[in-house]
Amino acid sequence: MADPKIPEQFLDLFQTCAFANFVTLMADDTPQVTPVWVDYDGDYVLVNTARGRQKERNVRRNPHVALSIADPSNAYRYLQVRGTVVEITVEGAEAHIDKMAKKYRGLDIYPNHNPAWPRVILKIRPEHVSGR
Repeated sequence: MADPKIPEQFLDLFQTCAFANFVTLMADDTPQVTPVWVDYDGDYVLVNTARGRQKERNVRRNPHVALSIADPSNAYRYLQVRGTVVEITVEGAEAHIDKMAKKYRGLDIYPNHNPAWPRVILKIRPEHVSGR
C-alpha cells in the first residue's frame, strides 16, 4: 500500500507561514508538543531542528509523530498528519533552515546559526492524513 500523500487542497498550508504543532513522545509515553516551521517535499513532511533538542531525542527513541497545521486565515481549516520519522539527517539541513527563515521571517539567512548546535532535518513519512 502506498503512503498517503498530502491532498492537493492542503498543499498551500506548506507555502504559507502556518506553524505546525508537532507532537513527539517522551520516554514515559506522554506527549510533547512544539510549534515548528514545517515543509513538504512531495514525499516527506520536513521539520528542521537543532541536534540534541527534545524533539530530536524523542524521535530517536520513538519515531512515531503527529502534527497539525491550522490555516492562518481560517482556523477551522486544518491538516493533520500522523507518521513515522524515517530519517534524521544533517545533509542539507543548514540550507533548509535558511529556506525556512525566508518563508517564515523574510530573511535570506537564518540568524541563529550556531556550529555548537548543528541543524538536522526530521523526514516524516505520512501514514494517516486528514483535514477539514
